Amino acid sequence: MKPIIAVTTYGRYEKDLANPWYKEHFSLPAKYVDAVRRAGGIPLLLPPGEEDLTAVLTAVDGVIISGGSDIHPDEYQGNSQHPHLTVHDLERDKLELALVRHLVNGTRLPTLCICRGVQVLNVALGGTLHEHVADLHSEDIHRNPESGWAMQAVNVVPTSLLAEVMQATAVVTSSGHHQAIKDVAPDLSVSATAPDGIIEAVEHRGMPWMLGVQWHPEVTAAADPTQQRLFDELVQEAARYRARRAAG
Repeated sequence: MKPIIAVTTYGRYEKDLANPWYKEHFSLPAKYVDAVRRAGGIPLLLPPGEEDLTAVLTAVDGVIISGGSDIHPDEYQGNSQHPHLTVHDLERDKLELALVRHLVNGTRLPTLCICRGVQVLNVALGGTLHEHVADLHSEDIHRNPESGWAMQAVNVVPTSLLAEVMQATAVVTSSGHHQAIKDVAPDLSVSATAPDGIIEAVEHRGMPWMLGVQWHPEVTAAADPTQQRLFDELVQEAARYRARRAAG
């Protein structure tokens, strides 16, 4: 059986998909699903609001925490009045922060955290965030002038798991974030940075396979092997996890 990968979704109001019949929607960009399927996995969407994480994580072999809106600053003692914050989804915050803690302290499934996901990983384990990266530098290399995708260089630590997975220490990534890690959580190590010094990736020192990247590998994965390898290796590691669990 193919490995099953839980992928967290947007919150019920996070994307405005309202229509005359339904006001609330859980959704996810199709590129996440495509990348998991190319890797040989079965994507299983996990929306906010789920309380029984033990049951969910017993049924799956790996996890992707996807991108999305800002985490509420109260979760990391940040500035909740910053003018550039996005709309918050407290239901999604609750699920994903609990999910990270459950993974680290319990099931230890292979996990890939993307954009908002790497921020969730850091905050869940005691780190903080920059509320708005553009406050730090005169030039914002992380988004284009329309606040959309920018192709951005990333330098990867050669000895990191990330470099091993991507088989590269210098990549060009699809970036669209306005927040980033500030203080790194104690159990995480930095595995990549941008030319302006912003942290672009971390990995958990005590987990078998837990990576977080600030960019969006799913956007270019179909054409860029370095980015597809993040999904490939996640699914391969999930298959190994499934085999170990079956063996007892």
